Amino acid sequence: MITVFIAVGSNLGDPVSQANVAIDALKQLPKTQFVQTSSLYSSTPMGPEDQPDYINAVVELTTELTPLELLDCTQTIELEQGRVRKEERWGPRTLDLDILLYGNEVMDSERLTVPHYGMKEREFVLYPLAEIAPNLTLPCGTRLDDLLKVVAQNGLRIWQS
Repeated sequence: MITVFIAVGSNLGDPVSQANVAIDALKQLPKTQFVQTSSLYSSTPMGPEDQPDYINAVVELTTELTPLELLDCTQTIELEQGRVRKEERWGPRTLDLDILLYGNEVMDSERLTVPHYGMKEREFVLYPLAEIAPNLTLPCGTRLDDLLKVVAQNGLRIWQS
């Protein structure tokens, strides 16, 4: 079994519900065991500012799925929750599931890059990840706690209902 971390994000529809439904769906993946999930966080949009705030979380799983099988599963979950892929980068979305880490593998293909290409700069990934894996070291040797020293929270906060 390989340990994987998946980022969950939503800012359309009912983002809290979208995130919770996605987390439940991740718990049901074949050949996969749920380990833990972070709290839900509220974050300001990374892209165009004329969109609602996001709800984010990070989920830890162990899996026997290959990276591309896992990607297929996460994209199916996105589609089932109404995700429409548009040309607008970083635009609003019902659901975004990103494979952040797949064990210690480094992979850069047309369909998938792990570690996720932007995870080292994104507070809405790093802080929830640190909540569930505070001693994590990325495959490149970078320690998560070192990244937290240079990436500001930018208004990121644990979501309160």
